[in-house]
Amino acid sequence: QVQLQESGPGLVKPSQPLSLTCTVSGASITTSFYYWSWIRQPPGKGREWMGAIGYRGDTVYSPALKSRTSISRDTSKNQFTLELSSVTPEDTGIYYCCRGLRALTGSQLDYECDDWGQGTQVTVSS
Repeated sequence: QVQLQESGPGLVKPSQPLSLTCTVSGASITTSFYYWSWIRQPPGKGREWMGAIGYRGDTVYSPALKSRTSISRDTSKNQFTLELSSVTPEDTGIYYCCRGLRALTGSQLDYECDDWGQGTQVTVSS
């Protein structure tokens, strides 16, 4: 059974970078054909998919966040990491990592989440 656990700072100052790590157990992040995503949920709003890294190490990002987002992985530790630059209070929320498959819906690629971490609260404040 796969388990995912987010870790990182709970408080970040505005304009600083945010770095979160997802540690995976029970499955390898190189297992075909899974994608490993980051999702966030601001207070009072819906969940927002931020980006993903695939089993081959390929990355894909939300167009809205692409300029500030980077996802990488360490296969030796079975971890993948989110980096978000120049954070603002609007980046406050609960951040989740998840695993799923990529699906083609019409002409759009969707990155599903079937297995989730418990989420970690990130607050951007001075």
